[in-house]
Amino acid sequence: MECNMCEFDPKNDSRYIDPCMVKLIDYLRAHGIETVSCCCGHGKYPPSVIVRTVRPEFTMEIFSGILFEGRKKRYYRKDAQGVYHIPEAAP
Repeated sequence: MECNMCEFDPKNDSRYIDPCMVKLIDYLRAHGIETVSCCCGHGKYPPSVIVRTVRPEFTMEIFSGILFEGRKKRYYRKDAQGVYHIPEAAP
């Protein structure tokens, strides 16, 4: 998936939500879905959105359906170019 709405900037560590993901995150939150983290993938990886589930010990990545048990942070890893991705969801 090509991300045309935002450009990857490896020096922008203060970014909270990729600009192209804001509408999706706002929609999920408006419908009572608590988001934990997200990334558009910047044309290199699949987009990802991690949400809380009804069971507090689980979070889920909504595009792949991957469940994370007991993990509350550190979902993403940085590759050699500085792009964050979820290793479990990468092709």
